[in-house]
Amino acid sequence: MSDIGETAESASGRGVRAGIVVTGSELLTGQLRDLNGPWLAGQLGALGIEVAEIVVVGDRPDDLAGALRFLADAPVDLIATSGGLGPTADDVTAEVVGGFAGVPMVLDTDMEAHIAEILRRFAARRGFAGPAMDAANRKQATVPSGAILLNPVGTAPGLVVTVPDGPVVVVLPGPPRELHGMWEDALATPPLTELLARTPPFATVHLRMYGLPESEIAQTLREVGDEVDLRDVEITTCLRRSELEIDLRYRPGIPGSEAASDKLVAEIERRHGSYLVATDGTPTDEQVAQLLAGHRIGLAESCTGGLLAGRLTNRPGASDYVAGGVVSYSNESKVALLGVPAELIEQYGAVSPQVARAMADGALRVFDADIAVAITGVAGPGGGTEEKPVGYVCFCVTTSDGQVREASPVLPGGRTDIRERSTDLAMHLIRRVLTP
Repeated sequence: MSDIGETAESASGRGVRAGIVVTGSELLTGQLRDLNGPWLAGQLGALGIEVAEIVVVGDRPDDLAGALRFLADAPVDLIATSGGLGPTADDVTAEVVGGFAGVPMVLDTDMEAHIAEILRRFAARRGFAGPAMDAANRKQATVPSGAILLNPVGTAPGLVVTVPDGPVVVVLPGPPRELHGMWEDALATPPLTELLARTPPFATVHLRMYGLPESEIAQTLREVGDEVDLRDVEITTCLRRSELEIDLRYRPGIPGSEAASDKLVAEIERRHGSYLVATDGTPTDEQVAQLLAGHRIGLAESCTGGLLAGRLTNRPGASDYVAGGVVSYSNESKVALLGVPAELIEQYGAVSPQVARAMADGALRVFDADIAVAITGVAGPGGGTEEKPVGYVCFCVTTSDGQVREASPVLPGGRTDIRERSTDLAMHLIRRVLTP
């Protein structure tokens, strides 16, 4: 193991490294999903700090102490912890960090008074007061000697503790609202401003693609790597829902790194430009919202049950362009609400390109829209046939000026996957129709 005094900067020569420790036994039992680790990693990465590890441990002092030692030996310059700052017996982070730093725990009377005022207002609203609340106050105001205290967003103060010959430890509360609200104050403390001064920010490129298999981009990366030295460009590919995201990250100060990144991006655009959704990371939903400005869209959904309407209206200001939607799940509703001819359903079936077109035309008319989208499909798990298997979904986008864009793929996965992928595909059909 490395000596605790060996900093990551001296080991790598390329800036500050960090580790994250997330505490909470409920995270290990599957009761909750960790949101803080990824959020902290994103914040640190945006500052130019390389995250080496995210460690999740239960509310056990030995495990937490072991995680701190593990990261110090990695080595890292900074450790951020979340959780374990509450008033109950299993909230042990402050005490364990104090032991890790080799300093005693002391009662900070100013913080005790500050928390007491917060608790007084709480007690006035809820009617709780007395010895139990006083004990909780003292516990949360008892901190490692020499720590920099961050004012509570809830009732727990955060801490910045500098370990002699070791990393800086930022101790943050577990509730995401409190952690987020304390983050800027933590960054403003002298130990963190000194660390940030030692590391330049990363330059990043975020490519977003739709419809391109991972195998194709993997081959492109291999072939470009044979011609260009990509060692100083960190490349991450991730299939998130239906989109393939490619993140490139490099230090601008490293000779050749920017040129290598530019060459790779240019080659991806040359080979796969028709699949590119964004070269600046702009989310698809934001692009669609921008494209719909000045338009009026109507929706006709069957198998997606309103998921597309929910997605489009999730953004503020959606009332400017979403006219309305119909969940025409039954054949009768397709006929009654959208004017789909009953004989068309009888001839081709409710899941068919013909019915999808009639649904879109109906939504265009019913909502007096200039663009309409229809989705009808077999989401499963039952209802599939040899001709129309589970996952067969028909889409149609029509516009008042006569544009028609259709698709009838067989989408993979279970019922939830098919419904979500149908919504994704519909969003991209809208984007393609409206893109100049």
